[in-house]
Amino acid sequence: MGNLFREVTPQRKLSDLILTDDARQICQSLIEERRRTDLLRSYNLEPRNRALLIGPPGNGKTSLAEAIADALEVPLLVVAYEGIVGAYLGETAVRLKKLFEHASTRKCVLFFDEFETLGKERGDPHETGEIKRVVSSLLMRIDNLPSHVMVIGATNHAELLDRAVWRRFQVRMTLPGPSGASLTEWFEKFERRIKIPLGYAPDALAELFQGSNFAEVEEFGATVFRKYALEQANANMKDIVSKTLRSWSARTVTVARRNQSEEKEAETPATSFSNA
Repeated sequence: MGNLFREVTPQRKLSDLILTDDARQICQSLIEERRRTDLLRSYNLEPRNRALLIGPPGNGKTSLAEAIADALEVPLLVVAYEGIVGAYLGETAVRLKKLFEHASTRKCVLFFDEFETLGKERGDPHETGEIKRVVSSLLMRIDNLPSHVMVIGATNHAELLDRAVWRRFQVRMTLPGPSGASLTEWFEKFERRIKIPLGYAPDALAELFQGSNFAEVEEFGATVFRKYALEQANANMKDIVSKTLRSWSARTVTVARRNQSEEKEAETPATSFSNA
């Protein structure tokens, strides 16, 4: 089974994440339902166990799945597509069956990142009959999951999902890119977590990272803290942040130039050359 999923012991907590008020309220409702399953069942009800996370990459979909698993005190099973998707007719559906049968034997969060990999629109004329059978099998397996398994799908491309996929998920949450206020909150939490002042006001740092996603800001923070740990007694956090900001700025400019170059090449007609 190890090639079908990766089991993760959750480390992130909901309190660690920067969420919209709506997303946090929805998460708390889901957790409350599962903690009071017996009460719901006394009314012939089951807790909701299917959630779809939507939003651009790098803004916390995987982290939120992990935090939900932590709150429920269950493992996170991250689906490994390289182990699921097979080259032969019917192979993927067979592996999906094994995955869902295993997940059903325990309390867990079953997490499908990039859910559109398996849940593509079946009406797309460019897709093969095999993909359509896989989608049908996936939806059937989701329908039959016992409520003690929480299945969470995440997608950057909601427009690619099959229309029937939307009906399977009782809860849908959009995780947008960070606002200035949420970036400020991130830097405030980061200072509290490492217990070291950064030497810059959190809102000033937030302004410098406008347009970045949470994953990029997390990487910046990790880089700063790593340098601080290595310098130890001689460490000056403000100097470290300042130097890291300069290198970060250079990196951002390089990426932007590369992207502009690639866009320019894409717009330029191809020309054939031959040696005389």
